[in-house]
Amino acid sequence: MSAPQITLTLRHTPSALDTRRGVVRLHPEVLDALGLRAWDAVHLTGARVSAALAAPAEAGNAPGIVLCDDVTMSNLGVTEGAEVVVAPAAVSAARSVTVAGSKLARVSVPPHTLRLALIGKVVTVGDAVSLLPQDLAPPPGSDAASVRGQLSRAIGATWTSELLSVTATEPGGVVAIGQSTVVNWRDGERPAAAAAPARAAQAADTPSRPPAPAAEPEAAAVPVSDLVGAQAQARTLTEWFDLAFRRPELLTRLGTTARLGILLSGPEGVGKSTLVGSVAAAEGIRVRTLAAPTMAALEPNAAASLLRETLDEATTGEPTVLLLTDVDALLSGASSPPVATVVLAELRAALAKPGFALVATTARPEACDPRLRGPGLLDRELSIPLPDARTRTELLRLLLRDVPVEPGVDCGELAVRTPGFVAADLIALRRDAALRAALRQRDSAEPRIAQQDLVAALDTVRPISMSTSDTLATGGLSLDDVGDMAEVKQSLTEAVLWPLRYPDSFARLGVAPPRGVLLYGPPGGGKTFLVRALAATGALNVFAVKGAELMDKWVGESERAVRELFRRAADAAPSLVFLDEIDALAPRRGQSGDSGVSDRVVAALLTELDGVEPMRDVVVLGATNRPELVDPALLRPGRLERQVYVPPPDAEARAEILRATAKHTPLADDVDLAEFAAALDGYSAADCAALIREAALTAMRESLDATEVTAAHLDKARSAVRPSLDPIQLAQLAAYAGRR
Repeated sequence: MSAPQITLTLRHTPSALDTRRGVVRLHPEVLDALGLRAWDAVHLTGARVSAALAAPAEAGNAPGIVLCDDVTMSNLGVTEGAEVVVAPAAVSAARSVTVAGSKLARVSVPPHTLRLALIGKVVTVGDAVSLLPQDLAPPPGSDAASVRGQLSRAIGATWTSELLSVTATEPGGVVAIGQSTVVNWRDGERPAAAAAPARAAQAADTPSRPPAPAAEPEAAAVPVSDLVGAQAQARTLTEWFDLAFRRPELLTRLGTTARLGILLSGPEGVGKSTLVGSVAAAEGIRVRTLAAPTMAALEPNAAASLLRETLDEATTGEPTVLLLTDVDALLSGASSPPVATVVLAELRAALAKPGFALVATTARPEACDPRLRGPGLLDRELSIPLPDARTRTELLRLLLRDVPVEPGVDCGELAVRTPGFVAADLIALRRDAALRAALRQRDSAEPRIAQQDLVAALDTVRPISMSTSDTLATGGLSLDDVGDMAEVKQSLTEAVLWPLRYPDSFARLGVAPPRGVLLYGPPGGGKTFLVRALAATGALNVFAVKGAELMDKWVGESERAVRELFRRAADAAPSLVFLDEIDALAPRRGQSGDSGVSDRVVAALLTELDGVEPMRDVVVLGATNRPELVDPALLRPGRLERQVYVPPPDAEARAEILRATAKHTPLADDVDLAEFAAALDGYSAADCAALIREAALTAMRESLDATEVTAAHLDKARSAVRPSLDPIQLAQLAAYAGRR
């Protein structure tokens, strides 16, 4: 007899106690239906498969909801609102568990402390697991307070955010970590304090000094020929390495030095470290990697010691490149730590030695300490651009080259549907598609990834550039779903979609495409609905900003928020920046009483829209029902130069809106939407949609078994939903449109 299972809707847990502990909360009735007791393990199936401990939810929670934390949600590969299958899990006692983590965790946390932190948790291979002890229902022999203290002393204040990956378990399947489980780091490395008591005693006198860093095990380098989209950068880097390491005397004769310091920039996940590793491997050059965020998390003396020891190993005379990743985390232009001066001095001294080069990577070059780019340090710069559609097509073909796929997989179509995706995002897409294919073909002897798996993975994989942004839900809309508004749709297509779809046409005619559009009209006219349909039609990444979200009372913070918004939009290009209620965000300057915050935001918007650095593949769209309040400077050519009026719907448009809204609503034969729409003078698009909804509710009030909506239901709904359009505001908007 198969085990019972229930499909539930996933919600993020509101409880801070459950955060990152691998605990899900189920309604007591669900626990009974599954034959579970509190703190039994459950098997969870979403886009991926995972396991967790099940505990009763608080009173008042709906039976159809499962509450889980962000780590479990990530392990399942789903987002809030998704459906997951919950079933009892057959759990084995783990004989051994192997985990991978950051270098800081590996060199700081001994295996016995690691085991104490993980006792009581259930895991499967591939899961992420935190170091937070499972102390909600502590297993016998656990001492959560002691473990917390050990982890805090070993890692510092950031230990609670450390995540590990489970790479192997014995036996396989769902296992529980107990007192007898052997827990090891994947590379077998043990902290110096655990391996040598004498050194640990010495470290007690100088607790800030970490053990000497061990070399990171280098993954097999990607062949230079496979660096899709970065061939030009690979050639440049090869030439620089060749001159610095192979022909230093040539540079000396020409009056310069062989010193080589490079700042390598590009969006997160685009492959900066891969580029350096590939070129260095092709040239036979050793690479030492040091993560700047790891150094930033250490106490200053410990960070300086870690850097000196790494540089000592890298400056032995053998051709070596030190790869300093995410350098802006350590050497920030806004707030450099006290150790920054020491770091800069050590790097400058190392660059003066033969056989040594420094490559620092960053996704935010503007945020780096300006001293980094000074003479004798990172005086050369190289940038990797965001992949365009053609590059994404080649990347997908490369990633799927050695993977069994169905013959009908169309990489070109996937590339069009993945705007803003970088190489790391496409790898995540492949991984999710493989998991879906595995779930679909569990008993197949030759499983293959199909187009449907890759397309379905797009629902759970978001580009890195959008990971901290709210997405605009499109709901599968398109401009064809927008009733009437032919002129408005055509204007938006020309101003927003043409520049992104046909850049060659603009270049051929020698004109620059519009940079922005102002969408204005009465409230409830469907402006936001239009933007959703436009984003879905153009497969755009949308950055939605509501009203005054960018406002901040602190000087400089609002301008920084605007710059960050446009930087993320550029990283996710082609993208659309949607500024809803723009009259609140960019009012006329000199007329607000907010200590100049609005004026500074307007100035920042003007700089981004029409500044020294032109926007590429980014379109700005503002929406308002008070266009006369928007600062006139924003409406000049080169900024929001296209103003599109969304008029109130006429009788024909109202009929189209009613038909579109009632597309899935069964209507009786006596319903004539055209005749009904003719009598709705003063009703907006939102009012028309509300009428259909109210008519359906009226039918339900008469009978919960109702199967259709009649004309009488619509007439009754009309008495409940009144027109919302203001004749005075309509006249003002029409006059404004006439002047334009």
